[in-house]
Amino acid sequence: MADSRDAPTGAGDQDTPASVDDCDAPSSADSPIASTIPEARTLRFLFRGQLLQVGAAVVLAAIAWALAAPALGRGSWLGLTDTAWFWGSVGLAVVHQLYTWAAFRGQLGWGVFTHLFGRYDLAAHGVVFTPLLAARVLVVVAVGLANPGTLALPRWVALVVGIALLLPALYTMWSVARYFGFERALGGDHFRERFRTDGLVDGGVFGWTPNAMYTFGFLGLWSVALLLGSQAALVAALFQHAFVWAHYLGTEQPDMALIYGG
Repeated sequence: MADSRDAPTGAGDQDTPASVDDCDAPSSADSPIASTIPEARTLRFLFRGQLLQVGAAVVLAAIAWALAAPALGRGSWLGLTDTAWFWGSVGLAVVHQLYTWAAFRGQLGWGVFTHLFGRYDLAAHGVVFTPLLAARVLVVVAVGLANPGTLALPRWVALVVGIALLLPALYTMWSVARYFGFERALGGDHFRERFRTDGLVDGGVFGWTPNAMYTFGFLGLWSVALLLGSQAALVAALFQHAFVWAHYLGTEQPDMALIYGG
């Protein structure tokens, strides 16, 4: 996961960051090994920010359970209880973000994916990252289907707000596809030098905020919960939205500071 600040403000007038390890491989801007950074090759940097992410997981999960528990225990879907689906949603978010941390830091410091998969390193990362991201959405849907009609809101209010929140989420998805690109959204600047020298993305929703994917994209989960009228699904959506900011602060922000010298 990445935002539009994953690139400097000008492609033509920016030099490659001085900390990039250009001795490991040829100097091509698309050379995977050339994108490793020596300063990232330490255990201290590997775990930087992760106490925040682990602490957020514990605290947010406890709050989410307190909010969702009164509505749980009365429904099921596909043979699993709404409680099981709820904890599946929480657990999947944690697994996805811990994977992303390990993938980003392992690649940035040691080029782990490149050593294992060569020029297919970014594709291999995408094979793991993308299904996990999609599953986060699907499990929130499953929570809602197992726990429908539990939201203490008039049905028409839930529908109106759900549709209203869906619009910026869909616009964010379109903007990512149109202006940002799938590879870059995967965290391509951890893998490729060329993503670091692209200009700042300010088209579409990224003109509103550089953190559009986290700010508006996750509103789609809120929308799903509201349209299904599920309190547990709404809490699961709130957990995921809050927890992704722990990923940003604990993993992405330190990485961006190292990559771009911020």
